[in-house]
Amino acid sequence: MITQVIFKIDKKIKEQAQKKAKSRGTTFSNVLKMASYQFVEGDFEPVLRPREEFKPSVRRQILKSIADIKAGRNLSPAFNNADDAINYLERNLKKTRKV
Repeated sequence: MITQVIFKIDKKIKEQAQKKAKSRGTTFSNVLKMASYQFVEGDFEPVLRPREEFKPSVRRQILKSIADIKAGRNLSPAFNNADDAINYLERNLKKTRKV
């Protein structure tokens, strides 16, 4: 016995799914049937992707860096050439070694 399943889905998603199914030589209806059979057999497990988040320590470092940038802290100046950049780094390296 065959039965009908009706559910609501966003129109754009439906259209994209139909187009993708067609490009693979099948119909969206067949894709849903195959997914249902695989789900029953245990070969398909619907899962939502968890939202990726930073570890709390990394998140704190990022927020501190953003705050520093907004406040103009811990930033090197802009340079016109590599020699100026190297000289700047060498001067700051000497300062940190004296401390």
